[in-house]
Amino acid sequence: MGEVVQMHFTTVDYVIFALLLVASAGIGLFYAFSGGRQRTTQEFLMADRSMSCLPVSLSLLATFQSAVAILGAPSEVYTFGTEYWFLGCSYFLGLLIPAHVFIPVFYRLRLSSAYEYLELRFNKTVRICGTATFIFQMVIYMGVVLYAPALALNAVTGFDLWGAVLAMGLVCTLYTALGGLKAVMWTDVFQTVVMFVGQLAVIVVGTSQAGGIAEVWRKAINGSRISGLDLNPNPLERHTFWTLGVGGVFLMLALYGVNQAQVQRYLSSRTEKEAVMSCYVVFPCQQVVLCLGCLMGLVMFARYGEDSPLDKGYVTTNDQMVLYFVMDVFRDLPGLPGLFVACLFSGALSTISSAFNSLATVTMEDLIKPHFPNMTESKATLLSKGLALGYGLVCLAMAYIASIMGSMLQAAFSIFGMVGGPLLGLFCLGMFFPWANPIGAVVGLVSGLVMAFWIGIGSFVMRMSVPPPAPALNATALPLFDNITTTVMNTTAKSGSAGVKALYSLSYMWYSAHNSATVVVVGLIVSLLTGPMKEKELTPGTVYPVLGTLLFFLPDRYREKLCCITPLAQKPTQSKTQPYQMAQKDRNGEAYSKEDTVTEEKEMESDRAQTEEDDSEDSRAWPSCRLTAHTVHTVQETAL
Repeated sequence: MGEVVQMHFTTVDYVIFALLLVASAGIGLFYAFSGGRQRTTQEFLMADRSMSCLPVSLSLLATFQSAVAILGAPSEVYTFGTEYWFLGCSYFLGLLIPAHVFIPVFYRLRLSSAYEYLELRFNKTVRICGTATFIFQMVIYMGVVLYAPALALNAVTGFDLWGAVLAMGLVCTLYTALGGLKAVMWTDVFQTVVMFVGQLAVIVVGTSQAGGIAEVWRKAINGSRISGLDLNPNPLERHTFWTLGVGGVFLMLALYGVNQAQVQRYLSSRTEKEAVMSCYVVFPCQQVVLCLGCLMGLVMFARYGEDSPLDKGYVTTNDQMVLYFVMDVFRDLPGLPGLFVACLFSGALSTISSAFNSLATVTMEDLIKPHFPNMTESKATLLSKGLALGYGLVCLAMAYIASIMGSMLQAAFSIFGMVGGPLLGLFCLGMFFPWANPIGAVVGLVSGLVMAFWIGIGSFVMRMSVPPPAPALNATALPLFDNITTTVMNTTAKSGSAGVKALYSLSYMWYSAHNSATVVVVGLIVSLLTGPMKEKELTPGTVYPVLGTLLFFLPDRYREKLCCITPLAQKPTQSKTQPYQMAQKDRNGEAYSKEDTVTEEKEMESDRAQTEEDDSEDSRAWPSCRLTAHTVHTVQETAL
């Protein structure tokens, strides 16, 4: 075993890295002093609901393409082969379902926080529980995302650890607190481009030095790194087609369906159609990102073969191995190491800034506004900026805690991954099962969290008590997305597991599915025992009629009793004027333009005569399930 090898930046590398931070801060300052100057909460938290498809889709991509992903995915492919690529099969349903199920529900309800939905569907208690769970999830993860790349950079290059942490944290806090969601999204676009360029540079130069792509592929085949289709249905196996392609769907739903950071981007779109299109644009981008990670891992194998820098003792973890590889490839090309580090920290900045903004939004909308309904718009906006700033400082504090946690750092990754599944289950319970009641929702969420932590902590303790197997099976964090960070929970020795111990060996890719299913099953049982909700008790527009399609073979009278035929709310009318200009607040603190109000009233009056006749006919079959846009809008105001 050799000593840990440190390489060093040149002046050009430092300049390129500094330019990234300056450009990110500049975008934030630009939006702080342009347009409406972030004077309303709708502009600061929701970007005036005026964003087009391109920035929304690239921001969706960048939000969870974190630095840990850029470091983890190549290490995963280098160590275990290309089996991980089959995760791309889960992207199709993982993005199609949010586009056509979650987005229509959230967008038509005109929400600012995804957890407002929980109050509309259940009650305020469920909303507070969901919000608290999300805040706990994001606060823990923020410090890890900030600290992990800085630690890897420090170990490989000697780059000052806390200098990097403070530079990233402060710059990110600055442009998020000043520029709001619009600044966050446009910096995400810039940082996405930097990430692509940095990864491409490594792949091109590394492939050239290895002798070309044909040679890379030949060495990968000879080294058994090109994986075939593994159809083993055993859920204890770490990676198979079923764990990646099917279990991955639930991970994607937890990310792109109900996570506030993503929902906020959908709701900032100009129209529902553009929000849906952003999901379709993300799909090919995610495939490209996945292929880049796999290619970089194969190029690493072509360079080092079985003698990895980790085995030789040049680095201490798999995450540091990718940076070592980059510095090794670029050792004679000044500036390119700085470009890749800029790529690495772009991933961290995009993730952290999204976390700041989403945390400020849920805190403002779910915890503060309901208690201060008469707060002026200027005070609300100032408080939102203060919340973003406060969460930025909390992030720096969490980075310091992460630095002294040692082995508990892995537990922090695991906690973040375990929370996503129960939240997904909570939203599915409300959206797809009309008879679920608030008691069932709360008990289901608590049960899902208890199950998640029981399995997670049990797996962690069992793995710590067992001597590590072969060095090559050193688990790596490969969270291409936030919930996938449960990779550290993997147990490589699956054979012989039985009973409760088998649960501890469950593949991390099934965590989200298992935990969300727990919430749904327990929630439904408790709801049926405590009195299911009646159709007339439901807030219009909060239930997606998926059961009506699945149970098409039942007679209408049975489907009516299950409320399986409740239609989705109609699309909100879109005015030609830009929304939220000349705004006036409604009773929930949301701003609506005067032009929008006049346009809606005129269109509702013109449609009323026509819809009354349709409603009277529909009421013979299902009296309270058929809803008009006017009814939806009225009930929303009452509920909120």
